[in-house]
Amino acid sequence: MPKVSAKRQITLPIDQCKLAGIEPGDEYVSFVDNEGHITIVKKKAGAAKGLLKGIAVNKKYTEEQSLQSCIN
Repeated sequence: MPKVSAKRQITLPIDQCKLAGIEPGDEYVSFVDNEGHITIVKKKAGAAKGLLKGIAVNKKYTEEQSLQSCIN
């Protein structure tokens, strides 16, 4: 069973990488839910293209103000 290294690094089993299509050098994002489960997702170029298409821009707020509203 793989263990976490002293640098907090993990090694993913080869069979899981093959199933997920993860290759050396690929980028990923990870998320932790409220129960401590970690999800790893391989990034794909262009995956978010067009995601915000059709959403009206409200220029009343700066990008910084918008980001702060999500935090508070």
